[in-house]
Amino acid sequence: MRNKIFMYLFLFAVLFIIFLYMSEKSIFESQEKRIALLEAKVEKANDSIKTLHNTMESLNYFTLQGNDNAMTYFENMGYEAAEVEAKVSDQIYDFNLQKGNNPLVPFDGMEGDMKINKLKFLNHKWILADFTDGTYWGEMILAFSFNKNNELELTTLDSFLYPQ
Repeated sequence: MRNKIFMYLFLFAVLFIIFLYMSEKSIFESQEKRIALLEAKVEKANDSIKTLHNTMESLNYFTLQGNDNAMTYFENMGYEAAEVEAKVSDQIYDFNLQKGNNPLVPFDGMEGDMKINKLKFLNHKWILADFTDGTYWGEMILAFSFNKNNELELTTLDSFLYPQ
């Protein structure tokens, strides 16, 4: 009698071990599939990041901070490119605070005063600027330089106003 009980317990234990093995095997396989899917997503995301990084580098070429020659030009004059960018931007935006039109904008505002909204530094000499009076808007190219007294000089090179 005792042998039969041990035999049944042994068979029950073997069946229980087989059940656990099959259960763990299916869990392991599902986790492996999930890991493979996540690895594919990570690889795709890394490819997208590389593509965006390359795009950003090509777009940053025409910026003051992205152009080594332009930064070297200011370093030779004793300036940091970021400082120059901040100083020039502040000066241009300070003109917006004056009553009336910004003096750099060659158009008079029709629905209000013409003010400069955005600036994009192209290199150590030129800036693209966007301006508007609230209804009409346009763009212009500004030249900037420092004279012998290290004073900032701004000149409007060309501009246009979008048709309404």
